Amino acid sequence: MKKYCYCLWLIFFVSMPAAVFPQQKKLTTVNYGDNAKAGKYISIRGIKMYYETYGTGKPLLLIHGNGGSIAHFKYQIPFFAKHYKVIAADSRAQGKTIDMGDSLNYEMMTDDLNALLEALHIDSAYVIGWSDGGINGLLLAIRHPDKVKKLAVTGANLSPGPEAIDLAGNQFIEEYKSKLLADKQDAQTKNAIKLLHMMEVEPNISVSSLQKIKCPVLVMGGDFDVIKPSHTLQIFENIPQAYLYIFPASGHATLQRYKDAFNKNVQDFFMHPYKKINWMDWDE
Repeated sequence: MKKYCYCLWLIFFVSMPAAVFPQQKKLTTVNYGDNAKAGKYISIRGIKMYYETYGTGKPLLLIHGNGGSIAHFKYQIPFFAKHYKVIAADSRAQGKTIDMGDSLNYEMMTDDLNALLEALHIDSAYVIGWSDGGINGLLLAIRHPDKVKKLAVTGANLSPGPEAIDLAGNQFIEEYKSKLLADKQDAQTKNAIKLLHMMEVEPNISVSSLQKIKCPVLVMGGDFDVIKPSHTLQIFENIPQAYLYIFPASGHATLQRYKDAFNKNVQDFFMHPYKKINWMDWDE
């Protein structure tokens, strides 16, 4: 049976107990997503967006998935902070970024991220996006092309429904929706319904829009991802400068299940110029 990991699809929480060694002090664990030393709020586009920064160097923006937060990048932040200035943000209506509006769309969140980079005086950045964050990454490259040096996405989709999402994923959405509607309709539940509705009707990214992306893109997914591998392949095939990587024996959580391979592949992609490979190349 396929096992799926979702950001909103099947929100999973991974706990990492601190290692304790005899006659040694307990190791310090950084609470990514709730770190007062690294976290700040910034007022943009009618919201106070929460973000954290780590490391120094060229800027790298991390974009989490639907219903997620900065905390979902706990395996990426310490790795990439050795090489970049990592900027991890809680998207609108998620994590610590509150949004009281009654509607939400990916373009709105994408423009929030562009405004964040503008406010931080960042001309362009490397970008990693997971799930809905991958959607936002693609839209950032489409809507604000000068802001993206290189883009790595995993588990992204161009459209909702069965063309992109497999049967189990669509069943989960229906079951989760029924549960939310049956719950007490407090502010938290209403916010979750808003996020779920966006996922039901969006995104709507055309293939022609993908073909206009200027930056190199690493398109990734799991072979047992909730996003059909055929759909991930479609994204790859329609971006002019793209590479494709499908993680074997992996669901939606590629960057956690295979954190070391994910980080290495993305870092290699960021470090080297894009090169179109000839099918006859043997040793390159």
